[in-house]
Amino acid sequence: MASMKLRAAALLSIAALSLTACGSNTDTAADANAGDAKTVTFTDNDGEKSVAVPAKSVVATDNRTFETLDAWGIKLTAGAVSLMPDTISYTKDKDILDLGSHKEPNLESVVTVDPDLIINGQRYTQHAEKFKELAPDATIVSLDPREGEPFDSELERQVTTLGEIFEKQDEAKKLVDDFEAAQKRVTDAYNKDETVMGLIASGGELGYSAPSTGRTVGPMFDFLGLTPALELEESSTDHEGDDVSVEAIAKSNPDWIIVMDRDAAVGTDGEEYKPAKELLENSEALQNVTAAKEGHVVVMPADTYTNEGIQTYTEFLNGFADALEAAK
Repeated sequence: MASMKLRAAALLSIAALSLTACGSNTDTAADANAGDAKTVTFTDNDGEKSVAVPAKSVVATDNRTFETLDAWGIKLTAGAVSLMPDTISYTKDKDILDLGSHKEPNLESVVTVDPDLIINGQRYTQHAEKFKELAPDATIVSLDPREGEPFDSELERQVTTLGEIFEKQDEAKKLVDDFEAAQKRVTDAYNKDETVMGLIASGGELGYSAPSTGRTVGPMFDFLGLTPALELEESSTDHEGDDVSVEAIAKSNPDWIIVMDRDAAVGTDGEEYKPAKELLENSEALQNVTAAKEGHVVVMPADTYTNEGIQTYTEFLNGFADALEAAK
């Protein structure tokens, strides 16, 4: 009987030791998992910020970032899906909460996804303060190109910072390298004696996109060193361009014409939609300008107006370089 009691006591001791060991292993695993969590510190337009990675709930509203995040496989819980071109796979993901367009956004709904990271900007820039109220614990990132800074450098800064935030540094470097290579192709092939005209096709009309300040096309005059065919004392930065007569454009007789077709991104379903190339070909006043006669008209990618990130510029620059090289 005593022997049985001793045996039972021994078994109880072994069980207790096993439970202690299991508890110790569990604690160690928990400590290890806690150690895996880390914080990334970065600098955006507002200064130094930090976010725990990987972020659990990511919201994106900046059109310049959609293609990058999509290509990197970043899962979104919410975003400005209404502003995305259909070339972005997020538009087909029904699990993403659509915050709507910048004009009539459903900002309050962002609380339902409890975001810890919001990539905000471009058309949604004006809503940053509201996001701070609705999601006070979220890190809000602003990477819009800063006024007075070289536009090409700003595109690179944006994608490089996103690479830091999402730990995609190698992928970000590849995007920057591709962009710089395309840029070099243009500058190597371009003759500064040849003048360039920037145009925006919107509402079936052609508007003038001023060097430096004009929407999308304008900044390229600076970082590509293009020689303007026409310059105005005052110019706009909106999506329609400036109201300059076709006759005035023709009189400037550009050697090259670059066109951003706004309607190709947002208005192809309309009955009145006319592609930019068609508008140019049907304009009697532009028929005899050098660019038209020589076939030196380069249209930016169709989704440019809603997809103005570094990839879009890289695609255009390579197309422009092809045309320049072929014209030599």
